[in-house]
Amino acid sequence: MKINAFADVSLRALMVLAAAPDDDLLTTQSVADAVGTPYNHVSKAMAKLRILGLIDVERGRNGGSRLSAAGRRVTVGHVLRQLDTRENPAECISPSGNCPLINECRLRSALARAREAFYRELDDVVVAQLPLARQMDPVFQMIGLRPQA
Repeated sequence: MKINAFADVSLRALMVLAAAPDDDLLTTQSVADAVGTPYNHVSKAMAKLRILGLIDVERGRNGGSRLSAAGRRVTVGHVLRQLDTRENPAECISPSGNCPLINECRLRSALARAREAFYRELDDVVVAQLPLARQMDPVFQMIGLRPQA
């Protein structure tokens, strides 16, 4: 199953915030640099994560974002359910017209059950437990949060 780009960026942003040294505040620009994604995409993801209560934001000159208490406990399955905006896993309705088989389609319901099974499998995976130090150290060095070894 493929997740959408917005969910992908959001999960990567959560992982960077989870691995941030000593619960530091990270700017949206530093998160964008860390995940290798344009600022405007990360900015939208950060805004949504704030609305969902997964990050805390402090404004001002020394402001930034950090994981909230809820963000430290959130699972990948929960995040994906919140961020997957597709109504149907299949393209039943498109600009070129609806699928002629749309009435009483059992494929749509089977795909919806499969998507939920995918999310259920990820309900035990806590986002904050995903990043590893050896994975994140080079990223934090790149954006200037850790000294070069």
